[in-house]
Amino acid sequence: MITKKQLQLFDFIKEYVSENGVAPSFSEMQDYLGLKSKSNVHRLVSALEQQHLLHRTPKMARSISPENMPSGAANDVVQIPLYGKIAAGLPIEAVANETETISVPASMTGNGQYYALLVEGDSMINAGILNGDTVIIKRANQANDGDIVVALIDGYDVTLKRLRKKASSIALEPANPAYETRIFTTDRVEIQGILAGLMRSY
Repeated sequence: MITKKQLQLFDFIKEYVSENGVAPSFSEMQDYLGLKSKSNVHRLVSALEQQHLLHRTPKMARSISPENMPSGAANDVVQIPLYGKIAAGLPIEAVANETETISVPASMTGNGQYYALLVEGDSMINAGILNGDTVIIKRANQANDGDIVVALIDGYDVTLKRLRKKASSIALEPANPAYETRIFTTDRVEIQGILAGLMRSY
């Protein structure tokens, strides 16, 4: 999983290298991100290295460059539409306006179409999905039992829940014992996507 702050740093480094031929200094990264200490920058860079988005030559200043980035890393970010908020709790009115886009790691996407939604609520916390997260959704109108899905209920309410298929009904199951599983007839629920990943800002 890549956080929003890591992605922000990656985009900055990529653009800086493209314009200057060398990587930014840690002080420049710190200033750009508005961080209080360089140790926070080091942690972000290390996280990007662990995800194979950056490569750094040890003990060499400004050692991140197009030549020693992994092949294809400079293009390892894609733009997808950000539609709005989705409830991880009680359903809220569906947001379908493509008003803006966000950058996400290409590793979070594949064949098909993807979009992003901002999570509002805490009903999926035990699945690692927190209030304020950005979820990456693959468009789909079918899902397997146990998938975490975007479900449209009665044509106007949308929610993020785990899908459980019954003989003649669909159960939308939370990942928080404070919430109850809701059961609907199949004609009331339309699957609009399957969870593909998430990003988190700290």
